[in-house]
Amino acid sequence: QVQLVESGGGLVQPGGSLRLSCVASGRSSSMYAMGWFRRAPGKGREFVAAQTWSGGTPSYRDSVKGRFTLSMDNAKNTVSLQMNSLEQEDTAVYYCATRSASYGGRYYAAMETSYNYWGQGTQVTVSS
Repeated sequence: QVQLVESGGGLVQPGGSLRLSCVASGRSSSMYAMGWFRRAPGKGREFVAAQTWSGGTPSYRDSVKGRFTLSMDNAKNTVSLQMNSLEQEDTAVYYCATRSASYGGRYYAAMETSYNYWGQGTQVTVSS
């Protein structure tokens, strides 16, 4: 069983920055990938960014490329999302997700069904 705890959300003005963190209770060796998703008011949950624990290049949704940066710390079982140049459209509840190494099926970074553990979410509000 893996537990994920997000932190770092809050209220920020347009153009500002926030850094979200997600700590996983299990060992990183038992997890294959970590992802960030978000759900804006009245909308479905959408992919934001993801990366496998083995390294490589993170993947991002187009609207956050160049503004958001995902980073991982294997020693601390932590994945972070640095969000810069925030826009009102970024307002949402942000969720951390992980895919365990033993999870079946093919991995698609942007698909919710590729992940089998989810955090409770942290609110990000971008408003003047």
